[in-house]
Amino acid sequence: MCKFIGIDVSKASFDVSYEKSDGKFSHYKFSNNAKDFSRFIELIGVGDHCVMEATGPYYLSLACYLFDHNIKVSVVNPLQIKHFVKMRMTRAKTDKKDAAMIALYGQSEKPRLWQPDEPHVMQLQQLHTVIEGLQKQSTMLKNQLEAFLQSPVKDASVINTLKSLLKTLEAKINKLENRMMEIVKIHYGPTFNSLISIPAIGPKTAIVLISITNNFKKFNDIKKLSAYAGIAPRIYQSGTSVNGKAHISKMGNKYIRKLLYICSWSAKTCNEPCKQLYERLKAKNKPERVIKIAIANKLLKQAFAIGSNLSLYNKNYEFKFGI
Repeated sequence: MCKFIGIDVSKASFDVSYEKSDGKFSHYKFSNNAKDFSRFIELIGVGDHCVMEATGPYYLSLACYLFDHNIKVSVVNPLQIKHFVKMRMTRAKTDKKDAAMIALYGQSEKPRLWQPDEPHVMQLQQLHTVIEGLQKQSTMLKNQLEAFLQSPVKDASVINTLKSLLKTLEAKINKLENRMMEIVKIHYGPTFNSLISIPAIGPKTAIVLISITNNFKKFNDIKKLSAYAGIAPRIYQSGTSVNGKAHISKMGNKYIRKLLYICSWSAKTCNEPCKQLYERLKAKNKPERVIKIAIANKLLKQAFAIGSNLSLYNKNYEFKFGI
């Protein structure tokens, strides 16, 4: 009989657990390296389904190894496992117990199968992560420089050092951004050209959209992508006494949400459907922030439709793309 195998992955090792026919759990512990990956798959039978959490970068090597060996594998959000464990009112918290709970989650929820992103998309994701980190450093140094410049006493060596570091960071960021553009134009040129044809969507937003969607292969409908970006509306209502205001869920990717929000500033004037949406919501006295979130959602719908079909933007075909 096919079984669900729960895997709790850490930096140095991973714990494996599955339920036997008698209801008891078998438990194994392996090192998180290629040698023990080969030992682990000896336990896996035909049709068995491995389930693990997306624990930072540590799960990726094992997940790719299982995928390459045609073994069914699912990678789930740790929050889903956390809530599943809470629902069962489990008190113990150990690696062994976590692996068993992940196996039970797999049996109960039958999570969808996972597949790795394309290699060039992984490169884009790594470059984007480094750029984001460098930008945070740059912002910190700019704030320090501004603070020191306001002081009546200034140390020239401090000021010069900060200016030099900022100049170096800017050069590094530009170099990495150019590398991202090079990868996109070589491997995802048609998708990139389709996306930047949308008024208000610029090259940076287009590249990030390609990166987070695995070139629009990761999501099969716009609702899932909106939820991932964290701009899907969240309704809070229960009975007659609880009737909270609807607002966006911020559990998704905050960077793409920020980019789309910035794009909405110009979209309300240069993108005709977004302009109409702005005027309609403005007439209803909606707050400016609420309107711009709605425009960001509209832009994401346009990007999903056009990027998935490799079409060029045309405001006369809005209904065809379902936006």
